[in-house]
Amino acid sequence: MPNLSDRRSQASGLGEESGLPPTRESRLSSPDPRPSSPRLLDRVRTAIRTRHYSLRTEEAYVAWIRRFILFHGKRHPQEMGETEINAFLSHLATEDHVASNTQNQALAALLFLYRHVLEVPFPKIESLIRAKKPERLPVVLTRDEVRSVLSRMEGASRLVALFLYGSGLRLMEALRLRVKDLDLARNQVLVRDGKGNKDRRTMIALGMQAPLSAHLERVRRLHASDRQLHVAGVYVPDALAIKYPQASGEWGWQWVFPAARTGRDPRSGAVRRHHLHERLIQRDVREAVLASGITRPASCHTLRHSFATHLLEDGYDIRTIQELLGHKDVSTTMIYTHVLNRGGARGVRSPLDGM
Repeated sequence: MPNLSDRRSQASGLGEESGLPPTRESRLSSPDPRPSSPRLLDRVRTAIRTRHYSLRTEEAYVAWIRRFILFHGKRHPQEMGETEINAFLSHLATEDHVASNTQNQALAALLFLYRHVLEVPFPKIESLIRAKKPERLPVVLTRDEVRSVLSRMEGASRLVALFLYGSGLRLMEALRLRVKDLDLARNQVLVRDGKGNKDRRTMIALGMQAPLSAHLERVRRLHASDRQLHVAGVYVPDALAIKYPQASGEWGWQWVFPAARTGRDPRSGAVRRHHLHERLIQRDVREAVLASGITRPASCHTLRHSFATHLLEDGYDIRTIQELLGHKDVSTTMIYTHVLNRGGARGVRSPLDGM
């Protein structure tokens, strides 16, 4: 069984679009290969795009399927079954020590491969060694700490952080906001296609009105400049792009947080303006946390955790917070009630405090 360094060295030689090196032994095609038949990883991409999965999902699934193939010496997945799948996924847990969510993503990629690309029943995985999901409480900042972090941010990054704490958005939900999703008259924002492909509404803090309006004016000027330079419009989901062919250039469909530079769309090849990259916001939040002297591992998601916890402190009921966060199950939201418990024994007073 190849070790991790062997697999990485093999992976570095794989072409992005060709799948695997074009040798007779490594060609990943159907059992009856023809010169014109697409390679396996290209078939995976086609199946993903047909189902309108996101680019991030496509990149993740292709990477896991490639890693699975390399793990087993470039054997074709159609020749492998329960033993090989269990071996690969168990290796991730026991040797690579991946998180449970990472192992689940690898499993989802293989499930997609067998069901939608190879179109064969997915083998049983009864003997799979599961990665353990740690039971950890979320990191939550105090109100003063949140204020300190936000005061050390500026520009678009600060506005994104305000949405994370003031509206409870996930980072990618904030970055994927479009102008039409904002209802400043009602102080509401519509989150479309959130986690679980669900839409929901949440509030816009009153204190965000002025800076957000000023930001949108700058975005409008940038959009007007792009139109004059004939830059391709923003990305619009496939079905909507067909139904509304002019939507990509309309003001309402523009990103609230556009990138500073244009870039080439990896799927269509068109040069267009995407939204800000998440790494930019993550870096700015991290720098603000360090500058505030906070020693806990706070991140962008910590602002969302703080949003929920502070609402609980203010007396809002758990169901309301569940709706605002977009949680499918209230048990997910209940974790914030544990954060409120002071001390490990639900508010029990230490004998040291009575001395």
